[in-house]
Amino acid sequence: MSLLRLKFLAAPLLLCCTLAANAQTVAASVTPAAKPEYESDPRYISAMTEARQMIARREYEFARSAYVKANKIAGGACVKCMDQLGQLLEGMHEWKAALANADEMQALAVTPREKSMAEGRKGQILIEQAGDKPKPAQLEAAHTVLQQALTDFPKNNGARWSDACVLARLGKNDDAKQQFAMCAQMAAASDPMRARAEHFAENPGLSLHKMAPAFEVKTADGSHFNLDNMTGRVVLIDFWATWCGPCMEELPHLQKIAKEFSGEPLVIISVSWDSDETKWRDFIAKHEMTWVQFRDADHKLTERFGVPSIPHYFTIDSDGVLTGAMLGSDDDVSGKLKKLIKRAKASRPPAATASEQVAGTQ
Repeated sequence: MSLLRLKFLAAPLLLCCTLAANAQTVAASVTPAAKPEYESDPRYISAMTEARQMIARREYEFARSAYVKANKIAGGACVKCMDQLGQLLEGMHEWKAALANADEMQALAVTPREKSMAEGRKGQILIEQAGDKPKPAQLEAAHTVLQQALTDFPKNNGARWSDACVLARLGKNDDAKQQFAMCAQMAAASDPMRARAEHFAENPGLSLHKMAPAFEVKTADGSHFNLDNMTGRVVLIDFWATWCGPCMEELPHLQKIAKEFSGEPLVIISVSWDSDETKWRDFIAKHEMTWVQFRDADHKLTERFGVPSIPHYFTIDSDGVLTGAMLGSDDDVSGKLKKLIKRAKASRPPAATASEQVAGTQ
């Protein structure tokens, strides 16, 4: 699993800006009108293949060298090489080299859009470089770069999200609200980050906390589960598989939790590593696993959560804040849930009277 997939467990501000990185990365990958000659060069193809293989093996320094080699073969004009190298350097916390990479990408930019993407990347790196307790001057520097990115290309929603996070950290909540609201407006209806942007627009302070990756998946019953639509409820995410011995030992505990907290503001979603869909469906039916079920066959969601092994639990409070990561029965999952549910109930607005409910419908 790449270093980049593990970032979400880092500092709150780093998390906030990293969540926008995927959108920036996709946008930064420019598709040329005609395929450059170097892409047909066997040496280039070999270097890029080697880089991907090295990342899969977690041999990041070798991957770094391979991307540099590929870009050299391309005459220093390979945007794809530099984009991938930039991501790698960020994951390795090689801030100086990452900033230099962003500057090179900016120098190669031909359109305002390309320039904006490079500036957005640079702003993100400045934030990550500042660490857990950034100084106001560091945040202001990042804000300046991100504002330039938005000036060059206002549709750069990744840079807008990062800037909103910076503004929240600076205590400029009104400005942060506006930026988060704009992010929500610009995001596609299918983008799981849209709901989170809407929540942060209401309360920018939430962006300062550790948040689980935003995601939306199609569950076993055909419905859609969006993590950020669970506001007001505690969420327990369970990573498991039918072939996992320790997971089978954990199943009775999970079944007990589902029964014990039935009717409470708690949502459980089990994320399976099973490759055989029929076996998975038969198993959850046989064992009456009636809570939300999702099969992560390609492990994309698993990678986003940085799960190294199963069984593995994550608890998320009623505000969407990531409160814990636990390995199996060694942790008191039930006890943690009781505390989170109690807090969720306490934070709920008082129930309206019958007359108020009627008046509200008129």
